Amino acid sequence: MIQRQTRLIAADNSGVQKMKVIHIYGASKRRFAYVGDIVQCVVQQADPRGIVKDDELVPVVIVRTRKEHRRGDGSYIRFDDNAGVVIDNQKDKNPRGTRIFGPIARELKERGFDKITSLAEEVY
Repeated sequence: MIQRQTRLIAADNSGVQKMKVIHIYGASKRRFAYVGDIVQCVVQQADPRGIVKDDELVPVVIVRTRKEHRRGDGSYIRFDDNAGVVIDNQKDKNPRGTRIFGPIARELKERGFDKITSLAEEVY
């Protein structure tokens, strides 16, 4: 469960180290974001040589959450951290970085993030 003011780590090499969620798209009807949802974040700490700079607003797709997520077959999946991948825009869904670090959830492929799942090391 990701809500406003939640701090995320970056699961890509776009240059972001820490970011904070400031808006959840569709939040007039729901309060939390889960794996595969797109949120608006502000970059709090960035690598000086990265693509993304400090205090930049970026759209991010959630790839890992600490709160368990129930799948359709009845199983649950949970990760060790809250992480996201910076994307270009909501329509294209392409990552700004060229590499994806750590495992990601299988639900991203079902939501249309094919490029992110193909770059990922592990898909659970």
